[in-house]
Amino acid sequence: MNCRVVVEAAVPVYDVETSDEAVRIAISKTGEMLNPDLNYVEINMGERTSPSGEELPPAFIAADEALVALELEITVFNVEREEHAARIARKEIGQRLENIPLDVLEIEVTEEDDEEEADDGGTDEQNAAEDAAENESAQEPVGDETPTESPDDEVLPEFEELIDE
Repeated sequence: MNCRVVVEAAVPVYDVETSDEAVRIAISKTGEMLNPDLNYVEINMGERTSPSGEELPPAFIAADEALVALELEITVFNVEREEHAARIARKEIGQRLENIPLDVLEIEVTEEDDEEEADDGGTDEQNAAEDAAENESAQEPVGDETPTESPDDEVLPEFEELIDE
């Protein structure tokens, strides 16, 4: 099973005046810490809301310092459970972002089989029928030809000396 995990990070930024400036610097700073090891992690602006539900800017600024909410999205492959994917994502990202708190926001299961079917454009029955037809045609001899195999065809040249002895 593959999972897409979204992790929220609280990135501190210093010497900023506006929320937009703080977000740009936080994204740049986070990208530098993640690259080149985790260059496949997507970095997006986080969303913050007040307790009453009012939408707030992603950066909280006080005394020319800001705390910026960023969302880091990573796909974790071959996991057993969603909790396993969350632990792997937090560990991989957390190792590179020292002293930055992380919180798992979302875990979405993505199956690679669904993507392959969408690419083929066919149904399971059509794909199974095509696969069966290909397998049958590959196994049947054409015309009068019959497959002949001798023991020498199966042995690699390096091992012929060992067999002769």
